[in-house]
Amino acid sequence: MRRLDGQLLVLAVMNLALLAIGALISGGTFLSLFNLQSMAIQVPEIGLLAIGVALAMCAGNGGIDLSGISLANLAGVVSAIVVTSFLDPYDQPVMFTATFALIAVVVGCLGGLVNGLLISFVGITPILCTLGTQMAFTGLAVIVSGGRAVTVGSPDPLYNIGNGFIFAVPVGFIIFIAVATVIGLAVRFTPYGKWLMLGGSNLKAATFAGFPKRAVITTTYMLSGLLAGIAGVIIAARNVNVKWDYGTSYLLIAILVAVMAGVRPQGGYGRIICVVLSAIALQLMSSLLNFGGFSNFVRDFAWGALLLAFLIVGRHDLVSYLIPGGRR
Repeated sequence: MRRLDGQLLVLAVMNLALLAIGALISGGTFLSLFNLQSMAIQVPEIGLLAIGVALAMCAGNGGIDLSGISLANLAGVVSAIVVTSFLDPYDQPVMFTATFALIAVVVGCLGGLVNGLLISFVGITPILCTLGTQMAFTGLAVIVSGGRAVTVGSPDPLYNIGNGFIFAVPVGFIIFIAVATVIGLAVRFTPYGKWLMLGGSNLKAATFAGFPKRAVITTTYMLSGLLAGIAGVIIAARNVNVKWDYGTSYLLIAILVAVMAGVRPQGGYGRIICVVLSAIALQLMSSLLNFGGFSNFVRDFAWGALLLAFLIVGRHDLVSYLIPGGRR
């Protein structure tokens, strides 16, 4: 755990450094309220998917969820088609928004349940299982939408979820922080969290301790699906349409966020607060490169370099030597 505390400090310093560099190269414009709000609006989609990836990694045994963005798109598409068939977004905006969000979250949970059951009961390797369901979810979204964008509309309650503000803070960002807080507390203080980390770090010991392996793995992937469903709602709220191929690059970015956060691919270690800071840092870096006039190719290179750097740090446990008191 001390190593992860060091990771938390590294990420906090990284965020502060990126803010300082942005202020210097932009003459202070980078720290304007408008730009900070613009960056905060873009964080929730990736951040929610990254938390799902992190939870699956913590479960160990090669755990990972590759189906997040595909499931988020499916949730948005299915919900849009169903809800618009019997509710008008402008005549009944509150009912429309609540029903849309409910159906999207239910679809996300069901998709996560499918992943969890296939992995825990059928015994399919997580990376292969979620790769298969990723393609299945995408194909299903294409079938039900006919391969076209589905119009959701922008009734005020739904629009405010993706574009509104509360005390100058984007509503979507508030939702992201609230969801991350609940999951972070659950992982740290509930039996589920203890079982998740114990099973990921030492499955044999967990088994002898009466660890409910199948229930924990199924719950983990259902949580990841829940997060995908919420991401699907926010994606729809930010856009008038939902489409089966939205955010094709989000999968790799979500994995990068989890790795930057210090989540161990082997399982058993990870902190949700670090995932939040990692997602924010990645958004700051992306915006910083845009301010500098760099192309998307430079951004991709920077993300790749970051991924390698954090993998090296994790491999050699350099944080424990760089952070006072961080050595295990």
